Amino acid sequence: MSKGVVQIAWIDDVALLTLNRPERRNAVDLESLELIQEIQVEAESRNVRALVLAGAPPAFCAGADLAGVREEVFHEALNKVLRGFTQMPCVTIAAIEGPALGAGAQLAVACDVRVATKESVIGVPAAKLGLVVNHWTIERIVREFSWPIARNMLLTATNYTAEDLHRTGSIHRLGSLDDALAWAHEIAKLAPLTIRGHKVALEATAGEPEMNSLVAACREQALASKDAQEGREAFLEKRQPKFIGS
Repeated sequence: MSKGVVQIAWIDDVALLTLNRPERRNAVDLESLELIQEIQVEAESRNVRALVLAGAPPAFCAGADLAGVREEVFHEALNKVLRGFTQMPCVTIAAIEGPALGAGAQLAVACDVRVATKESVIGVPAAKLGLVVNHWTIERIVREFSWPIARNMLLTATNYTAEDLHRTGSIHRLGSLDDALAWAHEIAKLAPLTIRGHKVALEATAGEPEMNSLVAACREQALASKDAQEGREAFLEKRQPKFIGS
């Protein structure tokens, strides 16, 4: 399905969300961000188990396009999108092919895991533009990429290749969009209530206080679920479990 500057494909339990502004190297504008928010809501209503975020060639996302919009309006929308990815109950995968710069890097670190081609480049060129990145993004880059890499990326405007970041574990797998989709379909077979509970707990430990009250509730829900029973039975019977999300 095409929404113009954003495309969405629903593939079984997996969603493929593609930024589609190749003439702008997929720089996100306000329209893109509003459409992504709509897709995040729809994906949750469809009980999608994994979402892959990609960009139409030649880039993943080369930054922000604030043309014709007040800066504060744009950044409010961007913040909602970034937090939206962290709050989705499914696993989100950034499939990076080409540059992921500025807002592109923000989208990459907002996703749970990252797959990238070796030559892809990730960076935050704010120091070349006289800008200061918001605190949430800085904290996220520190957690996802490490203190030394975050310092170099933010203070010297140094870019990193995906191959460099794969060595540190910041890029989880090297590969193409097809590799990311194959991984997404593997992840879709895992227990969705477990995934949701673990995401909530990870975000809580990452400094999202509003998540704290959900951690225990998610754990109890998972323990009492049919999926937990199915997991135990499948283990004893030495077969692949079939999780239903309840």
